[in-house]
Amino acid sequence: MSKRCFVIVAVFVIALGLVSPLHAQEAAARANTSTVAQWSIITAGFALAFAAAFGALGQAKGLSAAVEGIARNPSAAGEIRGNLILGLVLIESLVIYVLLISLILFFVKPF
Repeated sequence: MSKRCFVIVAVFVIALGLVSPLHAQEAAARANTSTVAQWSIITAGFALAFAAAFGALGQAKGLSAAVEGIARNPSAAGEIRGNLILGLVLIESLVIYVLLISLILFFVKPF
């Protein structure tokens, strides 16, 4: 069993050794692509995902608290509703700012 594993690993290593020059040529062909641009796209995607996820969680928590407050005191519904709308607008504006920054990182070429 040990000899068989050794032969399989040896064949695999030799195959990787023969294929590695092909990968080097491919990397040389892509030399004009900047790694900063690639990482900025990845960063923009993660930032937008986090902002959208946590913005939605914040809006859900705010909405649930507002509905509970209105249920406990229906006479204060107008004030609670106004504060709720203001809070939701501020949370959504943060998500829109992250979207704007993500689009800038995606479309603007680094120096």
